[in-house]
Amino acid sequence: MRRFLLRRLGLMLLTLLIVSLIIFILSQVVPGDTGRVILGPYASKAQVAALDHRLGYDRALPVRYVDWLRQFVTGHWGTSFLYGTSVSSLVGARLVASLQLAAVAMVIIVPFSIMAGVAAGLREGGVTDRLITTVGLSLTAIPEFVSGVILLVIFGVSLNLFPVTAQFGPGAGILDRIHHLFLAAVPLMFVLFGYIARMARSGTLEVVESPYYRTAVLKGLPRRRIVWRYVLRNALPPTVTVVGVQLGFLVGGLVVVETLFNYPGLGSLLLQATLGHDVPTLEATALVIGIIIMLSNLLADIAYGFLTPRVRLGPY
Repeated sequence: MRRFLLRRLGLMLLTLLIVSLIIFILSQVVPGDTGRVILGPYASKAQVAALDHRLGYDRALPVRYVDWLRQFVTGHWGTSFLYGTSVSSLVGARLVASLQLAAVAMVIIVPFSIMAGVAAGLREGGVTDRLITTVGLSLTAIPEFVSGVILLVIFGVSLNLFPVTAQFGPGAGILDRIHHLFLAAVPLMFVLFGYIARMARSGTLEVVESPYYRTAVLKGLPRRRIVWRYVLRNALPPTVTVVGVQLGFLVGGLVVVETLFNYPGLGSLLLQATLGHDVPTLEATALVIGIIIMLSNLLADIAYGFLTPRVRLGPY
């Protein structure tokens, strides 16, 4: 298991290094001059050049990349041009907000999707299987902004059951936070349901076709015991991998949902930093999202290794 973890960590660090280089290069080609954006259109060229020199934007790209990466690792992420605050504190607050939204979606939809996928796999070709498969594929095909607008109009405006914005006050309790976040989490649940239920169904079908499952059935073991002891244990590994991958998407890839529901998460921060040419915030936010995605994949690999010993003992 130690070799398994070391291999995954090594690949993750190498991937993050490549990702950081791509993020830095792309952030430098964002249209607009940083000094001009900060000082405004009426500043002179000399003032803009002086500010670019003070910020270090007139140095060579390799020097700026190494300096930026060193400062990121040491926690010195600079100051946001748009918000005038520390980038580290700004990204940290937005990260907490994104984690809360992701937690609401995951806690509700993951158990439900796994149960639905297992039920579909146990009744292959039946009404339950066809219904769950059709609903899952249909929900996955609906873009988040379409389902989000429909939910806002129906449940936020017409029925007034949920707030039209996902923001809540600093002293809000857990139930109040869930009430504000639930409507924004539903479009995410729609997308996740199809992926997770399909993987749980696929894993269940493999178990149902296995000799040990047929042996357990022929022995007359109770169906509940067969499902809990044999089906779930062997159908969960591929499902866990999908859940881990989707966790990274939920934390950093919710630009549309966060913008639609006016929620201050990492996705909306990345969009605002890009539009405002806030390079320090843009670079830090993008790299943090990359780290989250890598960590979620690493946790999924670790969970898969624990659940499937032949993987961590294999030659890879």
